[in-house]
Parts: sequence; C-alpha cells; structure tokens
Amino acid sequence: MLRPTLLLASLLASCTTTTEPEENAPAHHRLDGTFANTNGEAIAKPLSDLIKWQRDAPDVTPIKLPSVPPNVNALANPSTPQITWIGHSTFLLQVDGLNIITDPMFSVRASPVSFAGPKRTTPPALSIEQLPPIDIVLISHNHYDHLDKHSIKALQAKQADNPPHYYVPLRQKAWFDKLGITQVTELDWWDSAAIGNVTLHAVPVQHWTSRSPFDRNKTLWAGFLIDSPSLRTLFVGDSGYSDDFKAIAQRLGKVDLALVPIGAYDPRWFMEAAHMNPEEALQVVQDVGAKRAIAMHWGTFPLTDEPMAEPAERAAATGIIETPKPGQTLDLSDLLVQ
Repeated sequence: MLRPTLLLASLLASCTTTTEPEENAPAHHRLDGTFANTNGEAIAKPLSDLIKWQRDAPDVTPIKLPSVPPNVNALANPSTPQITWIGHSTFLLQVDGLNIITDPMFSVRASPVSFAGPKRTTPPALSIEQLPPIDIVLISHNHYDHLDKHSIKALQAKQADNPPHYYVPLRQKAWFDKLGITQVTELDWWDSAAIGNVTLHAVPVQHWTSRSPFDRNKTLWAGFLIDSPSLRTLFVGDSGYSDDFKAIAQRLGKVDLALVPIGAYDPRWFMEAAHMNPEEALQVVQDVGAKRAIAMHWGTFPLTDEPMAEPAERAAATGIIETPKPGQTLDLSDLLVQ
C-alpha cells in the first residue's frame, strides 16, 4: 500500500552529503549551505528505502482521542503555571505571565495541499479563537505537521493589534517574511533570547527539514529550553534519540518539565534516526533530569506504521511520561522553583 505522508516530497530529493563545515563555522553548518546533526550526519534516505517502506506499510486504523472541553476562562486567567495539550506537538504553556504556544498546528491536513497528505484524526482541542493572547510562538522546524501556514495566518489575524513574537531556527525567518510577519527572531543552536524575565535557549536535537524536493536541510531544526523564574521547560520538538540531551543538561543544567515526542517511530530501520520511541523518550527525560514529562507527537496524524494508540500505551508503561487528553490543562505548581 502506498500511503501519502509528509515525508514523501522531501525524501524524493534525498541524498547523502559528505561536505565539510565552513571554515570557522559551527560544525553543523555545511559547505553546501545545509545543516547536519551534531553527529556530523545529515538524515537522508534513498528513494529505494522510501519505496520499500511504503510498499510494506500496514494499514493503520485511524483513532480519534477523547478530548476535554477547554476551560476558556481558566486559560484567560491562569492562577498558577499550567500547560494544555492542544494536540500533536501543540502546547499552550502559561508561566510567569507569558502565554507560549509550541508548533501551532490547527489544520486538517499536514500537507502543502488541501486534498492529499496526512489527515488529522483527532481535532484540535481548542480553536485559535479560544486561545488567550499569545506572547511567544516557538517553531521547532519546518515540516508541515509543525509549521502550518493556515494556523500562523489565523493566529496573526486574531492578534492583528498585538501579534506574538516568533522564535524560529536559523534561516526560517524568510518564510515568515513572505507572509509579512516581521516579529521573528532566528536562533542557531545554543543561541539565547531574553523576553522579560524569561530566557529562551535554542538547543540541538537530531532531525532534518524540508518543505519541498529542493530545500532539504536548508533551514535548521531545534528544541527550546524555556528558562523562566518559576520553572525550566524543555520543548524537544521532533527528534531521534541522541547524546544532544546529555549535552543540554551539561551545558544549561537540568530542567523541571520535558515535553517529549513519543510517536511516528515504526519501522525502526527507517524512522530511528529522526523519531524516538517512548522508551527513548524516557531516556531523554532521565538525561535532562526532568521532574515531570508530558508526551506529544502522537494520536493526531497517521504518519507511520505503529498503531496510533500504541505510543501512549508504551509511554504509560514507563510510569513517568504523562499522556494527558487533548484539551486537558495540567497544573505545574508542584514544579515551582523554591
């Protein structure tokens, strides 16, 4: 069975790169203008591997996760640090007077077109209109299930008089420029930005980027450590397991809360470099010393071969990684820095 996925167009242009870093540039900057992971490799599968995977891919039964109706008043007036899972990799984190949204994805399809590509099976738990005014938007990378034009434009329209500020990986600002969005800050790995009394750190994770067959790895990918007075949160974004997480803890210190991807991991021979499974997500939690961990990147789009409910079942078996329902708001006051 040939199943359309967000990977297809990009993988058609895949090739292995052996270029070396620019002189005096960080090691993940390549001579050809693309980026690589901290292990020196750029994730690139040949077309033959893609065809093999799609040929052998099982039918995946769509699921619709039960959701919790959002308490819009509580979101508008939070009395304590809290976080709400909207779906996939989209969280609303409310801490120290800031409303922060991660990888806002509210569309039906994760695709450049409306008639094909992965179709959402679990709707967003709340609409963009139900969001409180957003101060900060974090974009981990440019894949269609993480950077969605319709969602960004709707968010901008809702907050036309007071737009949010976007923090994006290196070379992603040009995409926003084309939409007329100017309040954008680009960050390379280990770069930081201060917003009031909060500091954002862009951190390395193991992944790749592309929105067409012609731009593979021309923009960077990243996770974000949100260092606020109340608590420290790591938003992993999208990543395979790597030593990057040990490096994050060594360089920036342990975190209180980790938002970790747990889905889109099968078949392992194809997905392991780019997507971690729940057990690897647990290792991330341990590497960064997180006191709590919340799962994401599952139960929303049928992207890969594992049953859609399986990631949460395996995450629950860890006894550590929480899998809230879409729309559920979790109180984070137990993590407050004393």
